[in-house]
Amino acid sequence: MGLRRILGDRRCRTAVIVSVAAGLVCTSAVAASAVDSDNTADSLAVWAVPPLKPNTPQTEAEKELAREQGRVLPKPELLQPTLDSALPDYQPRAKKNDLAGNYKCASSDVLVGQSKAWTAEFQKYFPKVNFTIDPPYAGSLGALELIDGNLDCVFVSRELKPSDIADFRAKYGYDPTSVPISGGSYRHFGFLDSMTFVVNKNNPIEKLSFDQLDAILSTTRHRGGEPITTWGQLGLTGEWADKPIHIYGIKPWNGFEEFLRQRVLSTDGKRGEWRSPADDPNVTWENTVFKIASDVANDPYAIGYTGNAYVDKPVKLISLSQHAGDPAYAPTYENVASAAYPLSRLLYLNFNHDPGKPMNPVFKEFLRFVLSKQGQRVVSDQGVFLPLRGFQADASRAVLD
Repeated sequence: MGLRRILGDRRCRTAVIVSVAAGLVCTSAVAASAVDSDNTADSLAVWAVPPLKPNTPQTEAEKELAREQGRVLPKPELLQPTLDSALPDYQPRAKKNDLAGNYKCASSDVLVGQSKAWTAEFQKYFPKVNFTIDPPYAGSLGALELIDGNLDCVFVSRELKPSDIADFRAKYGYDPTSVPISGGSYRHFGFLDSMTFVVNKNNPIEKLSFDQLDAILSTTRHRGGEPITTWGQLGLTGEWADKPIHIYGIKPWNGFEEFLRQRVLSTDGKRGEWRSPADDPNVTWENTVFKIASDVANDPYAIGYTGNAYVDKPVKLISLSQHAGDPAYAPTYENVASAAYPLSRLLYLNFNHDPGKPMNPVFKEFLRFVLSKQGQRVVSDQGVFLPLRGFQADASRAVLD
């Protein structure tokens, strides 16, 4: 049974299509296993599931309440990942009373509960260390206060803005230390949901590599490919061969496009640049993420990127790999939770550390705790964000060396 037959089934005509290396179903719930999947298969099976109910932007009143109290937590996913056995147990390297001090920190509105839970658990080991995390809760404001020297750290639910990094470097002569401390969420609206590339559900394409996406989306093409402007260049034949690729993205600067710019378009220290609607009729930029799925659903030749929380129209989600021939992973829950899916996201702790000097022992020990099994259990206890896998925690701990 192929894609055409699925699209001909009336029960699935308004379904989101997810290309996965697993089974073929038409159902209201999908649970895929990454363990036995053939992620190098030439052709993928297809899951057809209903689109999500649309989310709407926060009102000004909701934004203000979140700045003062933090955003209301969503209901946890039914599925919850187990902690990775590769995460190390936390063994304090300092004695109980050896660490002390008062630290003023800030947080994104979606990280208030998580950041306070981490610091509260850490203070059980070191009661003379006191973290305060007070409103306003907004990562963008916290980053500016970190630059001004008014904060000791800031918990942020996205990558720092390039302008913030540049301003920090101009003042201190080095970049802020930015350490991944947790995964994002799978598809919680507003809580750093994983990202996905989508095409029209009638498009035969099943998977794409980052190399191909860079050639489609960027003017810089730092991954070395030639420009890709038609679906035929991606291997589609027949009526698709000469059809132009219509790109739907988000106007910079935006956290979604910055994440993809860093993850897909930028490599070897070189920052990628988007194709722009200013000089390219096949590119459309929206001001926010909310319309992307609708744009792609209404354009047979479209490709766009969006968050998994915003797949509210019948589109097709593409499996992704780094390079052609590499294992390709669909944005299923298990692939995101295991960090096999390459657009799983991360939360960060940012602070001022001169790389030419020893790290503040409180931050060093705090990071050892957060990046341990006990620290990631704090994440899983909340049930909204996804704990780091062992290899991710290992990479974050490299900053401690």
